[in-house]
Amino acid sequence: MSIGHTLLGLLESGPRHGYDLKRAFDEKFGHDRPLHYGQVYSTMSRLLKNGLVEVDGIEVGDGPERKRYAITEAGISDVERWLAMPEQPEPYLQSTLYTKVVLALLTRRNAAEILDTQRAEHLRSMRILTDRKRKGDLADQLICDHALFHLEADLRWLELTATRLDKLREAVTR
Repeated sequence: MSIGHTLLGLLESGPRHGYDLKRAFDEKFGHDRPLHYGQVYSTMSRLLKNGLVEVDGIEVGDGPERKRYAITEAGISDVERWLAMPEQPEPYLQSTLYTKVVLALLTRRNAAEILDTQRAEHLRSMRILTDRKRKGDLADQLICDHALFHLEADLRWLELTATRLDKLREAVTR
């Protein structure tokens, strides 16, 4: 996820302080990975330097100055380009799980046990996501569906690999 573009998109609804941007990001996108304040302010500094945001006002209080940021026309154009660009599909051709299975076979360990353990972990994660989906709002339901579909694909791969372990053992031990 592009944090810079996400913060720019949030600024399109109007100027905000860094604290407000962090809170809006966490509410909409950061349920599982909230932003750190330092990340917000370093990103805003970079966006400011690149002319994608401007300081719309500064409030002086008891603590540090509070800058209010506004998106510029260049920032709006940058968000439009980013939104129009398709995301690169992730083919997962470098899989840690595949590496573990092959190493288990090479070292004469029980690769089926590794697959079974992973299957149990995937199923546990799916139960948690299904429960979260049931209790969540529409945004949470959609993000849980995305994760569940990926876990289902992983489970299919686990099953297929389990049926091919003997052939894989032959191939990797030659």
